[in-house]
Amino acid sequence: MDALPSFPGFPDRVGRRDASHWESLARAIIHQQLSMAAAATIHARVAILGDRRFPSAERLLALPDEALRAAGLSRAKVEALRDLARKELDGSLRLRGLSRLADEAVVERIVQVRGLGEWSAQMFLLFRLGRLDIAPAGDLGVQEGLRILDGLTARPTPRAALSRMECWRPLRSVGAWTMWRLVEARRATAKKT
Repeated sequence: MDALPSFPGFPDRVGRRDASHWESLARAIIHQQLSMAAAATIHARVAILGDRRFPSAERLLALPDEALRAAGLSRAKVEALRDLARKELDGSLRLRGLSRLADEAVVERIVQVRGLGEWSAQMFLLFRLGRLDIAPAGDLGVQEGLRILDGLTARPTPRAALSRMECWRPLRSVGAWTMWRLVEARRATAKKT
């Protein structure tokens, strides 16, 4: 673990200092199940539809489906973005107050949005709100990092990973970040051989 980079701190807003909670959650929807490069391209195309800035909730709802689909969004992602926008505008999501809520309450609100589950909510807590005690035990990278760290033959289950991460409390976010870096370091070493 000596070869891992130093911990950068949370939240990670490098290059996104002006991104809002709205845009952060929209970005999460866009990036799901895509490579970073493909997601960044689609995100940039959607931003163009908002006059070079990511469209506001109001603007996104006013855009025709065809324009969003032409930007590269799937039907499911268009529906998820529209659901996010509607919930932001009708006040049921109340994004402005999220940072004042307990972790569980943030997760409870976010998972009400179509296409956003517990993992997305945990990543929002960790990277957007900078919460230091988030344990994304269902994350495959965290599980793989624990497998490497503990010398296991198989990845631990989410339940076993959560139990294993308990000793990192109140800094489980730092532990998760370390597991991701451990996996990256292992992959980099494997590529060299």
